[in-house]
Amino acid sequence: MKWTSYKKLEELNEHDDAALDILKRRLMFVGVVIVCFVTIIFTRLWFLQVHKGAEYKERAENNRVRKGTIVAPRGAILDRKGRELVTNRPSFNVVLVREDSNDVDELLKKLSSVLDVDISTLWEKIREAGHTPRHIPIRLLEDVDWQTLAYVENHNQEFPGIRIEATPVRVYHYGDLIAHGLGYLGEISKKELAARDPKIYQGGDLIGKMGLERLREKDLRGEKGASYMEVNARGFEQQLLKDVEPLPGNDIQLTLDAELQKAAEDLMADGDKAGAVVAMEVKTGRMLVTASSPVLPIGQFVGGISHKNWNALLENPKHPLINKVVQAMYPPGSTYKMITAMAGLATGVIDQNTVLYCPGHYSFGNRRYHCWKRGGHGAVNLKRAISESCDVYFYQVGLRVGVDRLAEFANKFGLGHKSGIEMEHEKSGVAPTKAWKKKVKGRKWQEGETLSVAIGQGFNLVTPLQVCQMTATIANGGTQYLPQIIEKVTNPDGKVLEQFAPKVVSELGPERKFLHFIQEGMREVVQGKRGTARKVRIKGLTIAGKTGTAQVVRLKQYKHLKEKDIPYKYRDHAWFTCFAPVEDPEIAVTVLVEHGLHGGSGAGPVARALLDKYFEGRLPLYQEEEKGK
Repeated sequence: MKWTSYKKLEELNEHDDAALDILKRRLMFVGVVIVCFVTIIFTRLWFLQVHKGAEYKERAENNRVRKGTIVAPRGAILDRKGRELVTNRPSFNVVLVREDSNDVDELLKKLSSVLDVDISTLWEKIREAGHTPRHIPIRLLEDVDWQTLAYVENHNQEFPGIRIEATPVRVYHYGDLIAHGLGYLGEISKKELAARDPKIYQGGDLIGKMGLERLREKDLRGEKGASYMEVNARGFEQQLLKDVEPLPGNDIQLTLDAELQKAAEDLMADGDKAGAVVAMEVKTGRMLVTASSPVLPIGQFVGGISHKNWNALLENPKHPLINKVVQAMYPPGSTYKMITAMAGLATGVIDQNTVLYCPGHYSFGNRRYHCWKRGGHGAVNLKRAISESCDVYFYQVGLRVGVDRLAEFANKFGLGHKSGIEMEHEKSGVAPTKAWKKKVKGRKWQEGETLSVAIGQGFNLVTPLQVCQMTATIANGGTQYLPQIIEKVTNPDGKVLEQFAPKVVSELGPERKFLHFIQEGMREVVQGKRGTARKVRIKGLTIAGKTGTAQVVRLKQYKHLKEKDIPYKYRDHAWFTCFAPVEDPEIAVTVLVEHGLHGGSGAGPVARALLDKYFEGRLPLYQEEEKGK
């Protein structure tokens, strides 16, 4: 009996120990779970309060204080005499802050009638900005009129999320003047935004799209300011807490003369001429005029150009989108004959007294190369060859020199390579050589091609700026300057940050002694009895120049027609380049009139009128005669 009771007691103790173990395991599991929960809670608290504390503090602050961006006024662009070409004026824009509007669809329905803008257009602007944060304003309509501005401001409670934003916009005081050089602004694209510093640019910003506005974006843009505004729960502004003023951009003063530029553009517009006018100080390389015609209608690009206007510009046969000063290339025609003359003198194949006979043509191989004067010029020396532009004379000189040496001297005068001017997409032109043809065309050079090159035809291609640079180099005695369009950059306080002094690119060596003979020939072009540009003369001013006719295409079917009956696109281009005064050269002027036929009649009058404007008030004898008429 006792043994049985002891055994039952033992079984009971074992059962209690097992139950106790189970209880201990359960308690341990509960403890682990509690510890895990506590750890998670504390970790989350640490994450929110320490790791993300600054961010949430900023968010909380933004519920009460909103930071706004104040756009900086862009720097002004001035001409050489300080005349304002481009400045700023205030523009008032209607913008939407999405996080302040609970029902954007209903809001836009009300707003579209007030702004007189189709609701689909407003939605499109919102979709375009869909990738931006909701607190970033979306510009719905720019430069609203005062009536609309007043209505939106007075009824702001009806338009939650709608604000009026004041920003500076560009003012072009001379309209489309120098449009290709100055350029324009446009809203920054997604691609541009991705490539720019996000601390400086954000969606909706205006950025230089072309010309100096793009090339000098860093100087002109300035630094944005900021405003800190207290807002209520609905996002309406209550009071200004803090204001950080923006820093205006730097001003840029150009070397260009606005009045001279205007005269050049007006002269090209008269008769709807296409082409370019370039004027340069011969002793500094500073540009006075860079006119491309037709002018670019810059106003169409402000705020975004329409598809209709863009297609009209693309389809215009006179190509207004191209800056013909540096982006269009043409055969130089007879303006190249100064290069052939210089090469002939420097290599010794001719001297200033060498006489060659011109019967009106020159036979080479099995082909006859004609002179522009069918009856020929007879016995011709260098001065007469330049002044009367005898093709036969330069055929023979070019053949003696060879194409590679011609290219060598063309390069010395700025042809065949970019000038380095601060303009977009400058072309280098072509000064052909034997190696160039083999590389580009895959064929061997033919000696007959040298004859065409010697008179500025064949594979020769130049820009109007290059011809002007060549003319200036001849005028100043052999120094080639870097063409400069910017005089200086100043900050808002007037401190000069950059000053652009004349920069010498290269200088002729011993061959510069021959320039006098070329200058004399060019003088005879205008001042001589038989010169090809006698109509360019101005009393009281000695001008040296050179005419040129650049053949566009050789078409036998139009040979029998009068020039005025030849289709416009097949007419020859007209060149005239000159410098004045010969005694102490100041200015070089180059004019290219597309399909203008003859340099003396097509381009010469434009250069004459421009020189007349430049020397206005400095030619007393001539002016007295003009007044007496």
